[in-house]
Amino acid sequence: MKIERQDDGKKGGFAAIENDIQAGLMTYTWAGADKFIIDHTEVNPDFSGQGVGKKMVMAAVEFAREKDLKIIPLCPFAKSVFDKVAEIRDVLS
Repeated sequence: MKIERQDDGKKGGFAAIENDIQAGLMTYTWAGADKFIIDHTEVNPDFSGQGVGKKMVMAAVEFAREKDLKIIPLCPFAKSVFDKVAEIRDVLS
């Protein structure tokens, strides 16, 4: 499974792709130059239970670390991942 990021300068997203099928999508909105808000996460029902949502959150964390950014997880799913995984809280805003 690969995670692809798209960004138009105001909003963006991380899409999980498996065999040319979109397994999931997590969207975000920029909140200034150094942070972004994860506002929605959805997983294709055919990929439920395979950790797709968490993989997208972890891709966002990796992106934030590479670019020295902070994340505001307004999406309940993303917030739950931050609540459960202490090692990623360094990128929390």
